[in-house]
Order: sequence, then structure tokens, then C-alpha cells
Amino acid sequence: MKPIILKLGGTSVEDAGAFRNVAQIVARAVDDQRGLRPVVVVSAMSGFTDALLASVQDAREGNAEGAVAGLEPHFARHRKVVDALLSTEPASISQLLEQSRIEIEGLLRLVASESDSENGRQKYYQDAIVSFGERLSAALLAAVLRATDVSAEAVDARKCIITDDNFGSAAPLMSQTLASTRRELQSLINSSVVPVLGGFIGSTAGGQTTTLGRGGSDYTAAILGAALGAHEIQIWTDVSGVLTADPRVVPNARSIPRLSFAEAAELAYFGAKVLHPKTLQPAVERDIPVRICNSRAPQSESTLVGSETEKSPQTVKSIAHKTRVTTVQITSARMLGAYGFLRALFEVFDKHRTAVDVVTTSEVSVSLSLDDTSALPAIVEALQEFGTVSVESGRAIVCIVGEGLRSTPGIAARIFSTISDINVSLISQGASRINLTFAVEEARAAEAVRRLHQEFFETSDEENATAKGMASAVEGRAEVVS
Repeated sequence: MKPIILKLGGTSVEDAGAFRNVAQIVARAVDDQRGLRPVVVVSAMSGFTDALLASVQDAREGNAEGAVAGLEPHFARHRKVVDALLSTEPASISQLLEQSRIEIEGLLRLVASESDSENGRQKYYQDAIVSFGERLSAALLAAVLRATDVSAEAVDARKCIITDDNFGSAAPLMSQTLASTRRELQSLINSSVVPVLGGFIGSTAGGQTTTLGRGGSDYTAAILGAALGAHEIQIWTDVSGVLTADPRVVPNARSIPRLSFAEAAELAYFGAKVLHPKTLQPAVERDIPVRICNSRAPQSESTLVGSETEKSPQTVKSIAHKTRVTTVQITSARMLGAYGFLRALFEVFDKHRTAVDVVTTSEVSVSLSLDDTSALPAIVEALQEFGTVSVESGRAIVCIVGEGLRSTPGIAARIFSTISDINVSLISQGASRINLTFAVEEARAAEAVRRLHQEFFETSDEENATAKGMASAVEGRAEVVS
């Protein structure tokens, strides 16, 4: 009788139709013949978290009245779900909505009254306000489930997820969180009651509300799965699993049946719409598979992410890319035969708290890519002590991912021959067995992705075999020449 974690994203609960749909998904999980016990994690209604954050900003600027008024359309959306789906307990949920509106208004007035110097309290107020999105979704979905004859109970996630006091991006205190999660949920699971929790939120040991930051609801699902020894964690969103490329660039991108945790992490890091690596970690540590499903089309294909995967016939599993990247190159003869040079360079980035994505080196130069350029002028000034520094903005990173990529002959030749007229820089492959990464001009990134997708996913098997043979021959000749 293992639990199965169902995490429902904001688009999965955006209106009455979406709530009705996810209630059916949960009901099917309850009736699953394998005897699995669902535990539901739900996000705020789509757009509500952004509205709550905007209201905090309005209040900080002294416009508390406007901050409150801006939230009214979102409370109206919740009331529409109540009117459409709840005939047995509308009064209690309507009362909860009104009480929440009053509490949010009070918190916004506190935000408006605090000075900017009270930064710690401002962050605490923000987390308290933003938490209402998930808290209301959990209460509303539990009521909808009960109205469809599914035994369900809303559970305050703040009693389960115990964190530090880094408001806005709190870190769970795992030993306390695992113990409190089991204490709060196990009896409900044993009684065949479906617990429904808001994702993204927690509380300090002292009871102050916190939020987990980017990917917080997915992270909640993974933590609960780890605590309860789940059979599987299902992430229900608005896409049919992980795709072979960004569908906005490649409209005929297809779902990938299976990915390893490592492949999923690489794709997420380089821009694919997939779980953030941090959110996967509790599942990775306990070898709990994660399935990505489409709540709008529950019977469509999904992607299973686990410790084991299968090698794709074409080796390449997916092509990810991200734009608005800046590359920095440091050239210095002092690198020749020197030790400690790279460490000194990276200490500059560490000092300015700037993450580096891709790094390549030669005998006298280092090239790297950055997403965050807020500290770039100071970084460049410091790097000039080591050598000549050149900066190129308007770049994009393209990442080819697949198990066995490094050990499969001909792959690199096929990739670069496919985009031979597009200038490529910052090539990195040796750092990982499963990816090959390079930079191109941002203006040509979409074209590069489309061509590569055509090459690896849209040609016939016979054409693929011919292309592989030609590429292997090219690499063989290159080895002879070298």
C-alpha cells in the first residue's frame, strides 16, 4: 500500500473545468488496481502567485488600496469554482475565501507601513501573503474531491515542510521535515483518505510561514515522496512529458518515453521545460521514479524519469537551448605551465556571486558563458588583471542530450555538419558522457535547433543509417590526419 504523489501545477487548477478534470485524475488514482494511495500536492491557480507578488510590490510603494483591489479578480475566479462545483459545502469554502482576503489585506497594510530598512520583516510578510495561493487551492481541491465522492482532507503543508528562515527561498530541514510529514500524513493514508497539500510553502520551527523558491511545488512533491517511500511521483502539467525540443521552436517535437535523472537535470539546466535539478534530489537519493504527465490530456504520452534509462536508437534524446547568454573569454600567456590560474579566475566569479554555465579552455585562454550579467562590469575589471578580456552578448547555448553521446562514433560530425554554416563557439563535450554543448549567435539559435531536430528525429531510419556511416567515415579520416 505505497503512496503515489500527484503534483498538480497551476494550469491544472486554473478554472472550474480544470478542477473537475484533476478530480477525475485523482479518482482514477484512488481506484488504481495496484492499491496505491494518492497524496496530492497542488499549486496556486495560474497567475495568482504573480498577482500576490505584484500586490506586495504595490503595498511597498504605498498603494495598499490598489494592492488589495488588484487581487479581487483572482478571488472571483475561486468563487466561480465554488459556484460551479460545490453544492454541498459552498458556505465553508466561501467563508475561507473571505477570511483569507481579510488576512491578506491586513498583511498588505503591514507591508505598506514598514520601512525598507525592515527588510527581514518585509520578506516574512511576502512569504505569508504568497502562501495563500497554495493554501486556497488545497482547501478548494479537497472540497471538490469530497463533492465527487473521494474521501479527501486538506492538510496545512506548513506542518509538514519545516525549513530554515531564509524567506523567499527557504531550505527544508530534512530530518525534521521527514518526521513531521510521516506524523501528519501516514494515518490519513492508512485510512484511505487523500491528503491534499499546497506545494511551495513551509514554516520555520517557530511557525513562521516560508516559501521554497523556484520549483517549490515540485520540490514539495519530491520531499513528500521521499518521506513516505512513494511508489512514484507524478508531476501533472500542461505538456505531454518532456519533449525532444521546445515546441515553440519545433512544433512537431515529440514526447520522450524515458529519461535518466542525469539527462533530465541537463535538460532542465539548459532551458528545457522539465523538473529543476534541485527538485529532483530527494527522489534521486531514494531512487523514486518521477513521471511527467499532461493534465489536459491524461491519456497522452508521459515521460518517466528514473535511475535507469534506455539508449535512444539515434542516441540523441532531446535538444535544449537557452537564449540571452553572454560569453567571456580571458586570454593570457601566463596560463602556460601555470598552476592555480583557473582557481584564481573562478574566485572572481565567486566573489561577485555569479554562476558560470559552460567552460572551455585551451593552452592560453578560457571561455565561459553567463546568464546573470548584473555584476559583469566589475567582473571584467577584475579579470583584466589576468589577461585580455573579450565579451560577446546576444549568444545562445544549445545542448544535445542523450545517454551514450560521448561514446557513439559519428555524433559530433553529424551535429556540426548539420549546422556547418552557423558559427559555433564554446564547444564542450568531455565534461559529461550525456551532453554536447556549444554556443551560437542568438539570432540563429532557433534555426540550429530546428535543423538538428530534423537531422536526428525526422529523417527515416535508412537516411539515419546512411548519415551515421558518412559521419563515422568523416571522423575516421580526421583521426588519420591528426
